Amino acid sequence: MGGYSNEYKISLKSGNVVYETLNSSKYDAYRIHVFKDKWVYVDTNNAEFPINKNDFSVNIENQIIKFDCVFNAIHGSPGEDGYMQGYFDLLNIPHTSCDMYQAGLTFNKRDCLSVLKPYGILTAESFYLNQGDIINNDDIINKVGLPCFVKANKAGSSFGITKVFKKEDLQHAINIAFKEDDEIIIESFLDGTEVSVGVITYKGETKVLPITEIVSENDFFDYEAKYSGKSQEITPARLTKIQEEKINTLAKKIYEILKMKGFSRSEFIFKDNEPHLLEINTVPGLTKESILPQQAAVANISLEDLFDNAIQEALKK
Repeated sequence: MGGYSNEYKISLKSGNVVYETLNSSKYDAYRIHVFKDKWVYVDTNNAEFPINKNDFSVNIENQIIKFDCVFNAIHGSPGEDGYMQGYFDLLNIPHTSCDMYQAGLTFNKRDCLSVLKPYGILTAESFYLNQGDIINNDDIINKVGLPCFVKANKAGSSFGITKVFKKEDLQHAINIAFKEDDEIIIESFLDGTEVSVGVITYKGETKVLPITEIVSENDFFDYEAKYSGKSQEITPARLTKIQEEKINTLAKKIYEILKMKGFSRSEFIFKDNEPHLLEINTVPGLTKESILPQQAAVANISLEDLFDNAIQEALKK
């Protein structure tokens, strides 16, 4: 838990929920905090013991502890963008998240959407910028229209995102996004019902969880709406049977096209009754209030079962 991004506080919450939920008669769980300046095991008294990065072991009072499996609850970098996945794969340590390539691809919104488009996956109209590019506001607005969303390309939890209504506000929004990332994506506004869909590998099968409808009190589902109670998350979503079937089929198709494993949560907006993909999260929030655990509860999967299954699937790898 932890990480190098602005999402580390949410990750610590997720990690502690996993730690507290796992069956202590079945697992010896260890909380590992991963930060830029330290990787440490944190015991029940909050004492810290450094992790040996050569083999991801820890020396606790002259006893070397090595781990059978890693439960990855790091949102953002380096837990959601492929770095930790590659590290654990090199050490041959099973982990609960998807593989390195899938993590890197899905973390990069631009590349992920580009890979999926040939499969007929609908998305918003988009315009891409790299830091240092010459910016022509007219070109951007001609492509995506107004209002539009300006987003950091590789950042989660709605950091660096602005909804722009007027041309004169576009540059400020671009500046905000570039504070989070050196690549940004500008997307057309899709006016419709927003839904979030959890897809997991459960008991060896791809399972689509009940769909959640997002109703934000703010102008869109931003950081405050996500984490400060400024949104309604309605599970199951208020969709027609046809809409529900479309989204279930599409979410499963995307999971399998990308050869995903472990947890995933995809965001869609219905436009003209067709689901358009916004993004995919591969280390979604795992607090009791988070969307994916809410969905699992509606599917009669307890938190303990959800987390236990993730570990058992990882050990099967």
